[in-house]
Amino acid sequence: MSRLAVPKTYKLYIGGKFPRSESGRTYEVTTPAGEFVANAALASRKDARDAVVAARSAVKGWAGATAYNRGQVIYRIAEVLEGRRAQFVDEISRTEGVTEAAAGAQVDAAIDVWVWYAGWADKYAQVAGNGNPVAGPYFNLSVPEPTGVVAAIAPQQRVGTSLLGLAAVVAPIIVSGNTVVVVPNQQAPLSAITLAEVLATSDVPGGVINVLTGSPAEMAPWLAAHADVNALDLAGAGDIEWVDLQLSAAETLKRVLAPVAGVPAPALERITAFTETKTVWHTKSML
Repeated sequence: MSRLAVPKTYKLYIGGKFPRSESGRTYEVTTPAGEFVANAALASRKDARDAVVAARSAVKGWAGATAYNRGQVIYRIAEVLEGRRAQFVDEISRTEGVTEAAAGAQVDAAIDVWVWYAGWADKYAQVAGNGNPVAGPYFNLSVPEPTGVVAAIAPQQRVGTSLLGLAAVVAPIIVSGNTVVVVPNQQAPLSAITLAEVLATSDVPGGVINVLTGSPAEMAPWLAAHADVNALDLAGAGDIEWVDLQLSAAETLKRVLAPVAGVPAPALERITAFTETKTVWHTKSML
């Protein structure tokens, strides 16, 4: 007996929930050959504002968690992702048009990225911080602290980036206590929203990671100009007018990471790029 297929509409992920776009807009996700796979929400400017509000409300709790706890939470993402590996392989192979072996290799690499950054959670401060030599009976310590809300454009290449590129951008941002609003791969967004389902069922607090599917060219200017966004990661913005985004970001003194080719490699520099160095003085014991 034949049956009618039930196409899925993938929603946004904002504040730990899965809302539809307030505009009601969707777009079709297809295979490279043009075959329909699913519908995805097309985020609007109002959705972007809602995501920034959710990210801002989550900063205090996430930044206030211990570094060890953040590492545990990030490692838990890798654990749950591993348990749903088959679903990610299927979505990647369909939307990117690659073999299951290639899709599986990308999933494994994404899991490794989460584990790599989880290991740095309680260690990067020792490397990026410093005890400074000063005159007088004082300790002078430089300590990295989170920047706040970061907006990110994930890599947009059709093949090899839909899940791995998202992990490579998001993981180093949240390690230090930042929250993020990320625009995933527009052509292959399914694994991004499935990853959001992983986040919702792991220990990541709502609002720490917010996912807006749709057009980076449409959403990036809104996020760059938003006064409550502290920084921009333009890793996947190479095909849009990213210099204009830098100019817009400069009006509210945002720090900006320029676009990169392909998927950013795991690096300590991607963690410290979104930290601020705080220097404190403390008197030494006079005994």
